[in-house]
Amino acid sequence: MISEHALAQQATLFTPRLKLEQLGEKHFAGMMQGINNPELSKLTGTLEVFTLERIQSWLTGLPGRNDRADWAIVRQSDGVFLGEVVLNNLDEHNQSMNFRIALSSVEVLNQGYGTEVTKAVIDYGLDVVGLHRISLSVFAFNPRARRVYEKCGFVQEGVERDALFWNGVWVDSIIMSVLSSDPRV
Repeated sequence: MISEHALAQQATLFTPRLKLEQLGEKHFAGMMQGINNPELSKLTGTLEVFTLERIQSWLTGLPGRNDRADWAIVRQSDGVFLGEVVLNNLDEHNQSMNFRIALSSVEVLNQGYGTEVTKAVIDYGLDVVGLHRISLSVFAFNPRARRVYEKCGFVQEGVERDALFWNGVWVDSIIMSVLSSDPRV
């Protein structure tokens, strides 16, 4: 049984170095820092350019939703916004959701933040929300993210061939998931 309360009133999560808090209006400046960064957009396959108004409107509408959970990733030592992490696309009948993470700058990559965040959100999704399955897709040109997901228990299920056309090149998307019945890492 899915706990919509755990989504609508999502908890603040803590890892050794990070705090994951409800993403909202107060994170506007941090979101704008990374949202239109070309290098980070490539990693997520984002072609769209987001306007200030669209981001503001999006952030305003997030708190209290019972079909998703959006967290701001904040470093505990200095309160710096490092990115966002999301459980979305709730399929209540099949007790599943999608996982997505986006760090806000290339300077925060390769420091283990993605691993900390991913483990915390997997635990929340499976143990608190009551999900059976959390899935994601990662583009083939992002092996760093794929290693993080594998380290956190995600298993490759398949490949969507030529799923993204990026700068004149077709790129595969790797489909991965973690199940509540899988061993925890």
